[in-house]
Amino acid sequence: MSKVYIPLDSAAVAVGADDVAARVASLKGVELVRTGSRGMHWLEPLVEVETPKGRVGYGPVTPDDVDSLMAANFMEGGEHALSLGLIDDIPFYKDQERLIFARCGITDPVSLKDYKAHGGLSGLRKALEKSPHDIAEEVMSSGLRGRGGAAFPAGIKWKTVLGAQAAQKYIVCNADEGDSGTFADRMIMEGDPFLLIEGMIIAGLGTGADKGFVYLRSEYPIAKQVFTKALEVAYAEGLLGDNILGSGKAFDLELFMGAGAYICGEETSLLDSLEGKRGQVRAKPPLPALEGLNGKPTLVHNVISLCSIPTILAEGSAFYKDFGMGRSTGTMPFQLAGNIKHGGLIEKAFGVSLEELVEDFGGGTRSGKLLKAAQVGGPLGAYIPQAMMDMPMDYESFAKIGAGVGHGGIVVFDESADMAAQARYAFEFCAHESCGKCTPCRIGAVRGVEVMDKIIADDSRAKNITLMEDLLEVMEDGSLCAMGGMTPVPVKSILRWFPDELGASHEKGGN
Repeated sequence: MSKVYIPLDSAAVAVGADDVAARVASLKGVELVRTGSRGMHWLEPLVEVETPKGRVGYGPVTPDDVDSLMAANFMEGGEHALSLGLIDDIPFYKDQERLIFARCGITDPVSLKDYKAHGGLSGLRKALEKSPHDIAEEVMSSGLRGRGGAAFPAGIKWKTVLGAQAAQKYIVCNADEGDSGTFADRMIMEGDPFLLIEGMIIAGLGTGADKGFVYLRSEYPIAKQVFTKALEVAYAEGLLGDNILGSGKAFDLELFMGAGAYICGEETSLLDSLEGKRGQVRAKPPLPALEGLNGKPTLVHNVISLCSIPTILAEGSAFYKDFGMGRSTGTMPFQLAGNIKHGGLIEKAFGVSLEELVEDFGGGTRSGKLLKAAQVGGPLGAYIPQAMMDMPMDYESFAKIGAGVGHGGIVVFDESADMAAQARYAFEFCAHESCGKCTPCRIGAVRGVEVMDKIIADDSRAKNITLMEDLLEVMEDGSLCAMGGMTPVPVKSILRWFPDELGASHEKGGN
């Protein structure tokens, strides 16, 4: 039997992976394994075959290509026009540092046997031998910072929840991945769900919580299907429940589906939604770490933060800190989208430049036109001009210019992009997605669209740019959460680096 691997990842399925898989499954002598994606999305659907030399890839493959692949003896790694050679030797993949995504695209996502064979549960087994305090201290020492956008030190959250006195505590995973150009959460939940489960169990052990929830966005049906199956396997194999791996310790985990509101990516809105309420931002304090879900101490992390935990426990905080630079430790799954030749996921240590990611990994713009800007950190992220692409991707470097790494999403724009339209879109997006609880966000975004329309129409442009800058200050300083507070970030970046497109002077729109 020849083993053939085809992704079940949403990006692969969107371009026909299921049809290719059905065609390959009909062949004699084939054992078909559906995996996650390697993250090379321009090659999807990607077909891999196991050979004595390693896994050989072909792509992008259509159902009509299968006959010619058979004629070329592809199940033995034969040469074909779609041949990619050994997957591990493809520069895009080979030049990464994969800690979180080490198994994604390699293993069967719902096989716990596969997961353990590739190093899974090593971190959990070590955590089971440690005290809660020592687990939290390991996370603190690693320097891990939240990968959801705020970059808050994870260890401080852990110690706060651990120190809180309560009969019930919770771990909540924010998988409401709504930022444009981001897909790392989805990819890991579809391709390596046991990693998230392991990370959440360790988080429970390190904070004194015995109950967890994964809040998944409704637009991810394949992630829901895969993660639900992984939960069933985890309970059946004793990984979850009253007796974790025979340790006598308990942790239960549920999947909760959101209803499609972007604001529920904000942690307090998410908690309201999880409680069955309308998703609206809560005032802080109290912090969720002290009064979160159902008023109990709650550790809220996003998917990638929790998926970083097993490596930290398995290899130690010193190992983890060897990746990255300064206070930006570890690796980050950067996601390339937009006008990019080779879109996909690249996991690299902090310190890689934006230029390396866009040009060396991404191959530049798909249109072939000159690069103009890259928006980093989702729809509320800054637009970084081509002249600043050599800047290292780390929290401190971005903070110095009023930008943020966010969830690692990078959306690329070529020279034809209309930056005034992009500034208008920031306000329009906020107006559409605001929960409506605070006036600066609810009203400010609507007024922002109106002012931008006047600027674009050259109606009292200088006066309206001044008005817009005043509006940005109100939104930044007066909004309850990052929805309104960060809407000024993309607009300010355009004022600062693309002033001519708004008819502004180069002196306007500093930080």
